[in-house]
Amino acid sequence: MSARYDEIYGHWKSDPESFWRKAAAGVQWTRSWDRVLDTTRPSGRWFDGAQLNTCYNALDRHVDAGAGDRAALIYDSAMLGLQRTYTYMELRDEVATLAGALHRAGVGHGDRVLIYMPMIPQAVMAMLACARIGAVHSVVFGGFAAQEVATRIDQAKPRLILCASCGLEPGRVVEYVPILREATAQASFKPDATIVLQREACVVALRGTHEVEWQAFVDNAKPADCVDVAATDPLYILYTSGTTGQPKGIVRDNGGHAVALYWSMRAVYDIGPGDVFWAASDIGWVVGHSYIVYGPLLAGATTVLFEGKPVGTPDAGTFWRVVSEHKVNVLFTAPTAIRAIKREDPTLSMAADWSLASLRALFLAGERCDPDTQDWAAQSLQIPVIDHWWQTETGWSMAGNLLGIGLFETRAGSAGKAVPGWDIQVLSDAGEALAPGEIGAIVARLPMAPGSLPTLWEADERFHEVYLSEFPGYYKTGDAGYIDERGYIYVMTRTDDVINVAGHRLSTGALEEVLASHPDVAECAVTGVRDALKGQLPLGFVCLKAGVVRDHDDIARECVALVREKIGAVAAFREVVIVGRLPKTRSGKILRATLSKIADRVDFDLPPTIDDPAILDEIAEVLSSRQ
Repeated sequence: MSARYDEIYGHWKSDPESFWRKAAAGVQWTRSWDRVLDTTRPSGRWFDGAQLNTCYNALDRHVDAGAGDRAALIYDSAMLGLQRTYTYMELRDEVATLAGALHRAGVGHGDRVLIYMPMIPQAVMAMLACARIGAVHSVVFGGFAAQEVATRIDQAKPRLILCASCGLEPGRVVEYVPILREATAQASFKPDATIVLQREACVVALRGTHEVEWQAFVDNAKPADCVDVAATDPLYILYTSGTTGQPKGIVRDNGGHAVALYWSMRAVYDIGPGDVFWAASDIGWVVGHSYIVYGPLLAGATTVLFEGKPVGTPDAGTFWRVVSEHKVNVLFTAPTAIRAIKREDPTLSMAADWSLASLRALFLAGERCDPDTQDWAAQSLQIPVIDHWWQTETGWSMAGNLLGIGLFETRAGSAGKAVPGWDIQVLSDAGEALAPGEIGAIVARLPMAPGSLPTLWEADERFHEVYLSEFPGYYKTGDAGYIDERGYIYVMTRTDDVINVAGHRLSTGALEEVLASHPDVAECAVTGVRDALKGQLPLGFVCLKAGVVRDHDDIARECVALVREKIGAVAAFREVVIVGRLPKTRSGKILRATLSKIADRVDFDLPPTIDDPAILDEIAEVLSSRQ
């Protein structure tokens, strides 16, 4: 089916404006554009002059078309043992009422609202309610530290904060309101009020007039109609980490975002009206924005909102239960989730209790998927397992294997080929094009595709400096890798994670790929540590599969020998440490830079995105015996 891909990608490349004009027909506009693409800005500006409302396209138009009784949102809480389904009409009505309450509180077009909530339906409603009245939402992952929240308050200057009283984690309740109180005390900017949704696990006594019960806030509110906004108006701000310590406010517009996500749901994931799509992520991250909330609803599909973990709520069979009970057609999760399941249930025995007949494909993204994990999932599930690559900045995939257009051959370790909208290149540090197979900086030729960031929030110069200045004419992804002779893209690591061993540039992804192929290894990470002679040496961290009882020293020696066999002595790979867990962000990305600092015994700040800080102490103890 590669010919179909070649035809569609060729159409985009030869006439991108025609391509996206045709794709935009899937979105309902209240005013058409003056021009499809404005190139006066280096990154590109899409559908200038057009007007629409994203919430209308996600909810109302399906109701107006007679699909109001179709399931829109399935809430499945493994933490509470609770499920609830909202039809498109029910979700539209809830969102309209909340939007009316926001409007009554003085929130209007262009105002910001900060959302600090767990994976509950009201979080989705909050996002859509902001979009309905033209307000700009900024979701902050529930449980983020007060200092991080305060920074985002000062940058976004929200009129209101919408929050829940708590989030639920296995074995603990995370109280949100005390964190928000500390954050608002630290912040220079003061929001008008904090609206608190009380959860039974933690009912908070509210203080003063600036903390308002959610139900009191929405009582008697008049449902709000959709407000037309410019296609180039911001829909949301999503903060991601910055190298200066100041988070970067990724801006997403309304028009290009709606077009790109609507197109991607069918072309990339083969999802349309009536299908069930589950992105097992969180609304605090871009995957949650794009493919829990906006993408599936724009497509008229049913989206699953899951509150739980791939293991431990209660076991490694949870994902298969959700797939079976809700008849999920496509599952999208991070490789780390599949590795966690593989580690706890290496034979996938826990899937035997559930029917997976509805599941057509598994998509992976968020971190490089090693071939061993991809092969294990494909063999175990007997469905296509598709790695694809994208970023917070891009909002949707830059590389993949297009299920809705026709799958082409999968190559282990590759994120697929460039998706229409993206001209991906690999350049040297000097900006020169590299030959197939040579590792360098992965970049995308400008202009960027619809749905990608047009700028950073109130930081145009920083946007240019961070993304556009190093390689003129290109967007710098910050990832390193190579493209093979057939156009397959291999994203090996972040450019900051490339290890320089005596002048040889080594990819941590390539080293990890070899370690992951060891039969006893469930998960691994490689990072560079300081060496007086060679500058850096690679250090491997390995987690073992459940039930492995062999001697750890023997396994470590085998891992070292395997790397030297597959990559060679140039890797100077001599050391593996076996640990119980790896430190990760809440989105599942391994904190390699933090591992490196622990190994080098240098001071570091606690990463605000870390899932469980106690892991760092465990690893420091294991490393304390290193010479």
